[in-house]
Amino acid sequence: MTRLLAAIACLSLFSFAKAELKQDIEFAKAGDVSLTLDAFTPEGDGPFPACILVHGGAWTKGDKTTFIKPLFDPLSKAGFTWFTINYRLAPQYQWPACGDDVAAAIAWVRAHAEEYKVDPKRIALVGESAGGHLVSWAGLTDKGNPPLAAVVAFYAPNDLVTLMKKRKELGGLGDLLGATELNDETWDKLGKISPIGQVRPAAPPFLLIHGDKDGRVPLEQSHLFQQRLKDSGNVCDLITVPGGDHGMGGWSKLGSDYQEQMVLWLKDKLK
Repeated sequence: MTRLLAAIACLSLFSFAKAELKQDIEFAKAGDVSLTLDAFTPEGDGPFPACILVHGGAWTKGDKTTFIKPLFDPLSKAGFTWFTINYRLAPQYQWPACGDDVAAAIAWVRAHAEEYKVDPKRIALVGESAGGHLVSWAGLTDKGNPPLAAVVAFYAPNDLVTLMKKRKELGGLGDLLGATELNDETWDKLGKISPIGQVRPAAPPFLLIHGDKDGRVPLEQSHLFQQRLKDSGNVCDLITVPGGDHGMGGWSKLGSDYQEQMVLWLKDKLK
């Protein structure tokens, strides 16, 4: 009877270890703005490696279920805990609001690691477009303990000065900075919020993923950022998607295995 009860208890415990998606969890409050995330935990007891996902949208649009969505399924199948977050958008909220929100999400995940079966030593950031800029910034400026284990940035604008010299129009960056023209003050702000200027030795390993036909954020942005990281003694790998334009949503038609490559890279860095 004792063995039977023990077996039933084990089965009962196992039933609570199934995969689960929780939505609209508040991770911080900025004034009267409730910042929320969705959290997926895989089947099993963990602790698992984890990814914090940050959507793009030119710092002005999008949310936790847009743009970044193609990564949900591959990360779930690979056995990662993952969190996808909202952050304050421009022009209503200017820099550093969105950067502060990403930092708050990282702190929240660290504080709730046990609850979501996360290994706090194996937390990675993953972002695309403007979200790629934000995870690069956070990965280079975070001073948490334990440190972040890896950063994955998709087609990220990480050298904003070089980007604006070629584009010559501010777009969403104008809304982010509260700027309307490329004057001396704006150039100074662009330099200060560019992740390439924050590169330091002993940064977490980076993976950059970029389409070679990106008409919005040229592939050159990833080449420049990779070189700066490597020159500082850091690990930075680059996956180029042949024919890829801006936005991973269109890559499914190209037959690219970027998702599988990303998962393999993350498993290696977070093992």
